[in-house]
Amino acid sequence: MSVDFSSISGSVDFLLAGAGYTIQLTAITAVLGLALGTLLALARLSSIGWLSLIARLYINLMRAVPLVLVLFWFFLLMPEVLRLIFGLDHPVMIGANLTAIITFVLFEAAYFAEIMRAGIQSIGRGQYFAATGLGLSYAQTMRYVILPQAVRNMLPVLLTQTIILFQDTSLVYVISGSDFMGAVVKIAQRDGQLVLMYSFAAACYLAVSLSLSMLIRRLQAKMAVAAR
Repeated sequence: MSVDFSSISGSVDFLLAGAGYTIQLTAITAVLGLALGTLLALARLSSIGWLSLIARLYINLMRAVPLVLVLFWFFLLMPEVLRLIFGLDHPVMIGANLTAIITFVLFEAAYFAEIMRAGIQSIGRGQYFAATGLGLSYAQTMRYVILPQAVRNMLPVLLTQTIILFQDTSLVYVISGSDFMGAVVKIAQRDGQLVLMYSFAAACYLAVSLSLSMLIRRLQAKMAVAAR
């Protein structure tokens, strides 16, 4: 029985490209989602009633619907919405990759917002009053005093949410994205090895998630020692 090494090499390259895209999507979404989530958390805690209401409604909406549904909504409906807005005679195609980035950022920001809100509220009000007493504005107080401590306090939870985000990227394949799971599905269908390839994908996601979870536990232990 001969082995088709060219096919194996092509499959490996395909999987590596998909894994690279998955890591890239996770990193981009984590950074932009945290930034947007922080703004949402500040809006949620704002004393401006309408701003707080909008932030709360957005967060509750995103946390109440499945991510795969949001992906389909954006992928299928947004081209038609853009067509109507700009008065075009054809839908504005966004593409799977850009759809994935935008959707994941908008969706994950709601979860990061709740984490950051908890972190901000964990900081004693005395530090806020002390900062404003020193002449710092609200923006300066949040930037230099409150948010750095909030991020530090919630770092393990933020990293845990990033692991969940990494797992969620496997849904990109439903809109024909070029992620790791998408590569696995295409190879499995091409070679007729569904059980083997899906088991391989599960093992890869499990290995990465467990490794990162162990690192987070070590980080939590070091932070607990440093806080004593």
